[in-house]
Amino acid sequence: MHSALRFSLPTPQECAVMDEMAGRSVGIIALMERAGWAVARAIRARFAPCRVLVLCGPGNNGGDGHVAARYLERAGWPVQVALLAPPREGGPAAEAAARFSGRRVEFSAENAARADLVVDAIFGAGLDRAPSDTVMAVLRASRRLVAVDLPSFVNGLTGAVLAERPPYEVSVTFVRPKPGHVLYPGRTLCGEVVCADIGMPSDCIAHAQPRIFLNRPGLWSIPAMTAQDHKYSRGVVSLCAGRVMPGATRLAAAGARASGAGLVRISAGVSAEAYRLGAPGLVIDDAPLEALLEDTRRNVWLCGPGLTPDEVEDTLPLLVASKKCVLADAGALGWAAGAPEKLRGVSVITPHIGEFTRLFGAPGDDLVCAVRSAAGRIGAVVLLKGAVSVIAAPDGRVALNDHASPALATAGSGDTLAGVIGTLLAAGMPHWDAACAGAWLHGEAGLRAGNWPIVEALDAHLGDARAEAIDQARRLSCETDNLAVKRRA
Repeated sequence: MHSALRFSLPTPQECAVMDEMAGRSVGIIALMERAGWAVARAIRARFAPCRVLVLCGPGNNGGDGHVAARYLERAGWPVQVALLAPPREGGPAAEAAARFSGRRVEFSAENAARADLVVDAIFGAGLDRAPSDTVMAVLRASRRLVAVDLPSFVNGLTGAVLAERPPYEVSVTFVRPKPGHVLYPGRTLCGEVVCADIGMPSDCIAHAQPRIFLNRPGLWSIPAMTAQDHKYSRGVVSLCAGRVMPGATRLAAAGARASGAGLVRISAGVSAEAYRLGAPGLVIDDAPLEALLEDTRRNVWLCGPGLTPDEVEDTLPLLVASKKCVLADAGALGWAAGAPEKLRGVSVITPHIGEFTRLFGAPGDDLVCAVRSAAGRIGAVVLLKGAVSVIAAPDGRVALNDHASPALATAGSGDTLAGVIGTLLAAGMPHWDAACAGAWLHGEAGLRAGNWPIVEALDAHLGDARAEAIDQARRLSCETDNLAVKRRA
């Protein structure tokens, strides 16, 4: 299996494509049996035997619920099934329902309230509208809840909560988590997410062509240190300096240096003397920007941290016209507010939600769609920073980065991130890969920095974060190689 597929987050529509293909090779009933058994196993591992009510919808999710009920009953648990609507006659869910010979009760709030544990196998990940009042009344009456795939009122694609309900304790999903398990606010209601391997063939996953991924090492690969490294092979990161807010420029430069850039240079112009009072490892340039752009070794530029709109106007068009790889952030995003086409020609932008809204309009509930559309509109990678960052490429690929800490919610953290991504771009990584890897490294540094760090403290952890990413990717590669050998044998 291609390593990227390990991190795929299939949408409900892609899951339907996978199921259709798997139905021809493995059989839906076989997959349903494995899914229901996985649900029963997860429940038995986390709860003491108790009175269980399984709420079953008419589709395959309800079929999974019937199988789980049968396995729990076989293990000696007192189980009842409540059916919202009968499954389609002759379909796999109907066959699964027929195999359950236990007690059936009315689909009602009273029955839900009497149960110690309620299993929600009503709709799973496929619902994109609020469930009926009847369904919600039953769920709200339940004391403890387990979801089969996803809570029935969480959108599997967007994570939107379609109706309010207290959190579930466990959600048992299959093959891969869905975007709705990762994105807020839905992830707050899923409880512990258990992803069960039910034997979905890898070619079925590939056939669905998933385009959304969980951001982890192995999805991308960071260059490791070698004995032949020199400062130019590791890459040069150049920054356009601001006169009014030099701190932001310095933070971005420090993030670039701490994450492994070979050389970091600041184009400071008339402010050069002020910047020379900073870190001795920085190179400060006072020559005109036009002259600096002639250096073919300086291909990656950061434009925006610490810059006013007028300063961006004086620099960004020159960078774009020179065909440099440009990361635009902060002041550059404010300069283009309401006119995002002004950013065409840059490689990566890294807005927070306010900057994104001023550029492209409010994203609404579907962050993935909004960021993907923005990337296509300006022809650049867009990294929307947040509790779960959304990273979209112009070709439609999206990564969701939940590897982060609330400690990153401090002024200047985004400048550090810009510097980290700049380092990876300068090392030769593709634009989307560099943005994804930078978000993960930034998050890892935040996790290592502990509680309430100041932004400068992140720099001390970026080197170890990079080493950890390289190590994780190497271990994944070894596992993949070993699996391939076993299959050939």
